[in-house]
Amino acid sequence: MRWDAQSLKRGSSGSDASTGGPSTSSESANIGSATPPSPDALLPLAGLVRSVSTPEFAGITFHEVTAKSVLNKVVAGSRMPFDWTINPYRGCSHACVYCFARKSHTYLDFDAGLDFDSQVVVKINAAEVLRRELARPSWRHEHVALGTNTDPYQRAEGRYQLMPGIIGALADSGTPLSILTKGTLLARDIPLLKHAAAQVPVGVGISLAMTNEHLSEAVEPGTPGPRARLKLISRLREAGLPCGVMAMPILPWLSDGDDALNSLFGALAAAGATGVTAGALYLKPGTREWFMQWIAREHPHLAGKYRRLYGSGSYASKEYRAWLAGRIRYFKDLHGFSGSQGFSHRDLSGNADLSDDAREEEAQYPAGSIPDTSRYATNRHPGTVHAGHQAAQPTLF
Repeated sequence: MRWDAQSLKRGSSGSDASTGGPSTSSESANIGSATPPSPDALLPLAGLVRSVSTPEFAGITFHEVTAKSVLNKVVAGSRMPFDWTINPYRGCSHACVYCFARKSHTYLDFDAGLDFDSQVVVKINAAEVLRRELARPSWRHEHVALGTNTDPYQRAEGRYQLMPGIIGALADSGTPLSILTKGTLLARDIPLLKHAAAQVPVGVGISLAMTNEHLSEAVEPGTPGPRARLKLISRLREAGLPCGVMAMPILPWLSDGDDALNSLFGALAAAGATGVTAGALYLKPGTREWFMQWIAREHPHLAGKYRRLYGSGSYASKEYRAWLAGRIRYFKDLHGFSGSQGFSHRDLSGNADLSDDAREEEAQYPAGSIPDTSRYATNRHPGTVHAGHQAAQPTLF
């Protein structure tokens, strides 16, 4: 079963899906740059030490900076299930055409297209600064999430190896942590994560929304393929660690068919994922322009469909989201995930109405991806084991 495109109305502008003509709107404008940014673009990078390009990372420039702080407070009113984040890198060589974080690169005077993929800012002193911040008497040992903006296990991590120091600092200070990644380099740190899970609650999440290797290579060219990520899920579970899966984004007309969803949830069940959430492509400004340009170039017959499905907003239509939620629920039930949230937003069952404003639909994280701190004393002293949290075994969720 696929989404019925006939329910979409032809807009007053743009090409019809049947013609396959590319859009003439600003969404087709090239927002990338085939050349590195001018030196002036690097001036806003506070603490810039040097910029590095090496043959091992062809096409990528690393901008090494010394950070004054690495703990980021989540904005007030956010629905995220955490208040603190760490992003050791800005920009991401995974180069996912749908990445929601693209616009954040413009704050550094880079663009949201090719610069985001190739100009990577590295906080080389992240672990050192973090230990100082965690040692402050005011620190309340609240859950800290990694991988919320750009991937902490992108290719740069193989060169800079920041994550072992960050994980160690959090665990040693008694701070619960979670990691969300597409990077199979995480396997390197499984022993460290097992050790951390004996000290504090740990959550692990893998982002995987398709099993089609060809499609994955096209839309997320810098990431390990689906088979490699499925193997990583199995390795995490075999190590006694939790592993929830964020199956996002589901791409309309590309990965939302029954065969694709059946293959995805079947593979996740076989790999042992502790929970799954899934949801449709989200096209916020910065991401929208880059993705729509990609669609017009690679799948011109879908360009008009996408413009009508998303209109002028960031979310697919209410009707599509309700339809996709039903298909996701069906295949999750089929493969044994019925006990977890059926959709990335508020689960839709029966004839429940779906909000016209998708932002009102509360985001849900899959079981295993967020540490269970309910039985953990957040004001504990490092090295102290409290009732309800045994240091002898890693925490399972």
